[in-house]
Amino acid sequence: MSHLSDTSSAALPDYRAQSPAVAARFAKIKERPVVLTIDKLTRTFPSADAAAGLVTALNQVSFDIHRREFVCVIGPSGCGKSTLIRMIAGLDEPTSGRMLVDGAETSGPCPQRGMVFQGYTLFPWLTVKKNVMFGLDMAGKSEAAAESEARQWIDLVGLSHVADAYPHQLSGGMKQRVAIARALAPNPRVLLMDEPFGALDAQTRAQMQSHLLEIWRNVDVTILFITHDLDEAILLADRIIVLKAHPGEIQEIIEVPVPRPRSLDQLQSPEFQATRRRLDELIHPKLHTPAERLPIVRLTQLGDDVE
Repeated sequence: MSHLSDTSSAALPDYRAQSPAVAARFAKIKERPVVLTIDKLTRTFPSADAAAGLVTALNQVSFDIHRREFVCVIGPSGCGKSTLIRMIAGLDEPTSGRMLVDGAETSGPCPQRGMVFQGYTLFPWLTVKKNVMFGLDMAGKSEAAAESEARQWIDLVGLSHVADAYPHQLSGGMKQRVAIARALAPNPRVLLMDEPFGALDAQTRAQMQSHLLEIWRNVDVTILFITHDLDEAILLADRIIVLKAHPGEIQEIIEVPVPRPRSLDQLQSPEFQATRRRLDELIHPKLHTPAERLPIVRLTQLGDDVE
């Protein structure tokens, strides 16, 4: 993904400034019902050093997500991004706090929350169609109904031509599209995505980002998306939740000022660059003292300088 251009930071607008169209969009989002509420979610683990007691991975994390909103979570390594999404998915238990879907408290895995992992997690012995049918079969759908619904989702992600293929016959991007279709087939209220494009090459990743935005525009689903890629977060999200590490807490929640619909052509726009500059400040703060810098040992001969 792109990084900051040579545009002077002084020439960039305030990342909080919104055009009238963007401000109107956020006003409409806030009028929608809240689908997911995270209320003071905390997770502690025993320390490797027994004398040190407990380590707090996440501390008092709270936020709401509105219907059909697209929210990204980013933060430095160790901030608890994956711990957070695993708890929301019901795959890990919080130490304290609660989660609500449509106002009802929930825990443990359930069809209201679909999950897409970085690994493809497809069943290798099942075809594309059978993988997508899996959740529908588990929900008690008849074979005919499950197959009919699965084909609709396979068509949506553009894979009808490989419906009878097996995962080993697919590219990485195609496998992840199958995983998205399988997660969406039971019609979850919230789609949780844990760095789903992290294992893809740059070109396939860009294609998958476009695919996901198109799917989201056509499906009544709310998305919570974990990523370490700042550009990806700005390209996809309505809002970005920025976590800090040790312990994992919310630093800031940013309303992305880049207009929709989004495309890669916007990466060099002033709004995009201003938002990226702010994320860089939050995620990669400058080193201020010599003690914070890495020790450098010279392993080349004099005269071998590269600058």
